[in-house]
Amino acid sequence: MRILVATDAWHPQVNGVVRTLTMMAEATRSLGVEVDFLTPETFRTFALPSYRDLRVALPRPAKVAALVAASRPDSIHIATEGPIGVLVRRYCRKHGLPFTTSFHTRFPEYVSARAPVPVSWVESWVWASLRWFHGPSRAVMAATPALASELRERGFRNVVLWPRGVDTNLFHPRDVDLCQPRPVFLCVGRVAVEKNLEAFLELDLPGTKVIVGDGPARLMLEQKYPQAVFLGALEGERLAEVYAAADVFVFPSRTDTFGLVLLEALASGLPIAAFPVSGPRDVIGDAPVGVLADDLREACLAALNIPRAACVDFAAKYTWEASARAFIDHMAYLRVVDMEGDAADWATDHPRFVA
Repeated sequence: MRILVATDAWHPQVNGVVRTLTMMAEATRSLGVEVDFLTPETFRTFALPSYRDLRVALPRPAKVAALVAASRPDSIHIATEGPIGVLVRRYCRKHGLPFTTSFHTRFPEYVSARAPVPVSWVESWVWASLRWFHGPSRAVMAATPALASELRERGFRNVVLWPRGVDTNLFHPRDVDLCQPRPVFLCVGRVAVEKNLEAFLELDLPGTKVIVGDGPARLMLEQKYPQAVFLGALEGERLAEVYAAADVFVFPSRTDTFGLVLLEALASGLPIAAFPVSGPRDVIGDAPVGVLADDLREACLAALNIPRAACVDFAAKYTWEASARAFIDHMAYLRVVDMEGDAADWATDHPRFVA
């Protein structure tokens, strides 16, 4: 089985969408599935004016059509709502090809955080745009039951669960010293206004606050909070070492749909301190591996008392193989439905899409 994944988020970006797609694709190889990617690497790109590190593709419809046809996939998945996603969606609609999508980013909340836009406008226009984009999808994949429920309440159809995983071979407890006063409170992610980092940096906490990541707000935050340690973007072993060297993982974001970094922190033995919002609440629930409170300082201090072993045991339940299996199962089931249901003629017209 060959799956084509269209995504506007790709390397060298460092974010949860890119890590999810990369790790899922690696895990599918052992399951006899090949994943091809249609990414910005193939096209000219430009930097967003307010976010120079984020480049957006400028795809041409003819080239997108040629690349999809050349891939000869059995199934198509559109991971993002950007220019590539829109053109692949258009191609599929034009040729009567079924496709699935996934919901990774709370764009309405991001728009509200980054622009002086009335909440009522966001609710009516942005959510309507997202419903339009995902409307023809045979399955809209959501990371958690709570997100899936919210999408259904907002009018999305065919919502299914696609859980996330964590690489426990990379992220695990180890003896590492950052040579900073302890306790070390760590935050990992894009350094941007929508991540609500100032809610963390403003806290009166003992020890050291460490930020890992890069983004448009980094220079401003470094100047405003000189007592914090900004390490920039890290990956691989170096990132895993910083996780292991910390004492508490702080997640101040109120807009993330999942927060893959939460699983990476837990696998490294770090308890979570966060606001009681959907992202962290969906990941840890009532498990005794974190503290969710409206008082983030209180959550940080209380999390220091959580045993690291409990965090490691919790994260062990999340594997990328399980995530990949769920993704493949959704794709395989929909192909059967298409062949046996009202899209039976599609199998004859597009034989390369049928195993």
